[in-house]
Amino acid sequence: MALHHRILIIGGGNAGLSVAARLRNAGQDDIAVVEPHDKHYYQPLWTLVGGGRAKVRESVRSQASVMPQGVAWLKDSATAVDPDAKTVSLASGAVVGYDYLVVCPGIQLDWEKLAGLPDALKTPAVSSNYRFDLAPKTWNLIRGLRSGTAVFTMPSGPIKCAGAPQKIAYLAADYWRKQGVLKDIRMVMVLPTPGMFGVKEFSEELDRVVADYGIEVRFNSEVTAIDSTAKTVSIRENVTKASEELGYDMLHTVPPQSAPDWLKNSALADPASPGGYVEIDKHTLRHVRYQDVFALGDAGSSPNSKTGAAIRKQAPVLVENLLAAMDTTAPPAKYDGYASCPLTTSRHKMLLAEFDYSMRPAPSIPLIDTTHARRDMWYLKRYGLPFMYWNLILKGRA
Repeated sequence: MALHHRILIIGGGNAGLSVAARLRNAGQDDIAVVEPHDKHYYQPLWTLVGGGRAKVRESVRSQASVMPQGVAWLKDSATAVDPDAKTVSLASGAVVGYDYLVVCPGIQLDWEKLAGLPDALKTPAVSSNYRFDLAPKTWNLIRGLRSGTAVFTMPSGPIKCAGAPQKIAYLAADYWRKQGVLKDIRMVMVLPTPGMFGVKEFSEELDRVVADYGIEVRFNSEVTAIDSTAKTVSIRENVTKASEELGYDMLHTVPPQSAPDWLKNSALADPASPGGYVEIDKHTLRHVRYQDVFALGDAGSSPNSKTGAAIRKQAPVLVENLLAAMDTTAPPAKYDGYASCPLTTSRHKMLLAEFDYSMRPAPSIPLIDTTHARRDMWYLKRYGLPFMYWNLILKGRA
């Protein structure tokens, strides 16, 4: 076998680089990261780009500039994994052996699984903040709308940053209010969930937000098709199965999401997970069947919200447990399911929703009530978190 590394990491995003940096800081010197892309994105900023509160160029840097020193970068894509042979196949045809594997390729955006979505995104009235090139288009649509119907959608199933479909609606509503046109715009939000949020305290706060803006919410509902010629969406209520056709003048949509196809088809996938995620113990982040495999981030089966904040708490746990496995000792560290969702409720306020596996508030900032939207939390979202990401998290220091 031409290539072999003691630790092989699939994915050079937030999770992969955080783990690689922490392992290097711990003295590991044979680490490789499989990552095909030249650019590295801080994706949480795309909501603010779509809302006209940040520039898209702030969200991107070269992959080379963020790759930890001393880590081998395999500029290639994983196409298959054989955990019995302890190998990963790459798109170039290369096969890489490993002693320990960390799987964190991120989540796959299944644009084509929503009928009409790929074509709709090419039209002037439809956008999505889930793509770097489309986030500025979202802001142009918001800025240009003065009357009509604006629809904001969210798919069922796990997605990365589950608050993002709501955040852009609130940024838009606040902008339209300040422009004096909110009264002329019908806002409709389509959510697959029975409430605004899975944690009662934050759900109640968001109930007040949507009521204040006059946003109509379709709960337990999902858009099943987009007709961009007629400018309509088909909405299905998932409990009663009732359907509705709704016209739009502006549509912000979010694609269905799942694990990468190659991962779904591998022995690492959780057979009980329809999304094909890596079957890991939700506390140790170790594969339940392959003791030399670990996973974190969006591709893991752990039932936490798929956010960057979750990765920040998972990375030190995974590294500690991986180092223990290398010493043939039991995993000492436990991940409690912590995640946070920074929900921008206006153009200058944010609700920091922090919670764990208990689905109860899990505040991390002393003396501050984060169950309500606050202006100081806005500055954390806009400036604090990006600084922390580029300068601390990717370097394994936070």
